[in-house]
Amino acid sequence: MITSMHNPRVKQAIRLRDHRQRRKEQLILIDGVRELARAIAAGAAVREVFVCPELCRSEESLRLLENLPESGGQRFDVTEAVFAKLAFGQRSEGVVGVAEVPRRPLEDLLLPTNPLVAVLEGVEKPGNLGAVLRSADGAGVSALVVADPRTDLFNPNTIRASLGTIFSMPLAAAAPGDVLNWLRGRGLQILAARVEGSVSYTEVDYRRPTALVLGSEAQGLTSLWNGDDVRAIRLPMLGAADSLNVSAAATVLFYEALRQRMKDADPFAYPSLKNHRANCR
Repeated sequence: MITSMHNPRVKQAIRLRDHRQRRKEQLILIDGVRELARAIAAGAAVREVFVCPELCRSEESLRLLENLPESGGQRFDVTEAVFAKLAFGQRSEGVVGVAEVPRRPLEDLLLPTNPLVAVLEGVEKPGNLGAVLRSADGAGVSALVVADPRTDLFNPNTIRASLGTIFSMPLAAAAPGDVLNWLRGRGLQILAARVEGSVSYTEVDYRRPTALVLGSEAQGLTSLWNGDDVRAIRLPMLGAADSLNVSAAATVLFYEALRQRMKDADPFAYPSLKNHRANCR
């Protein structure tokens, strides 16, 4: 049981709150039961896990503790006072992990036959990136590519906002020009969400291989996405604001694409729908 906040391992983990330290050490913090469980399930290289037994009361927590030996990480029990320094944010679930930064090069990203790819350019807020990842996971998006990332992908706030889906979602980061060439090389239709888009998002056919491109809330998309093979689409805005939060806009587009793709498909090919229908009988 670690009782001192001056313990070297604890001090090193606390320093990982700073993005410069994460970049230097190539390590990340994973705070939360679901987040750590999903990281382990996805094969993340977990180094250490700090556990506060007094806070691990839920069935989900206890199940995670049973599976910790399979993660390969070393377990350290800590007091509540020490854990309060380790936890990132207000939600204290009794576990914080330290893992190696997953490698996500664009060239290693594999796509299915008829992919739906999301692209985020210049997004700065980790919470927005995490929220987009969560929506992408829910809507069955094939992959998320971050062009010109303004935050480290595995910021603790990104991990938390994604509910750990960042570890299971196919994800990559690259320079915008490389991303555009990568999309073109795979024959995807490229749809760029813009306030001044000429086509409503509901008037587009998403059933073919498609990339949905969204920019930062402050600056939108750069001129790189003005090519003849890039179609600008818009979401109707009927109030005073001219745009949605990027994560909200992404969710609208993802689920419109899912609606179209499922319309002519066998519903029972989608396990979640099959289970839903079974529960409704």
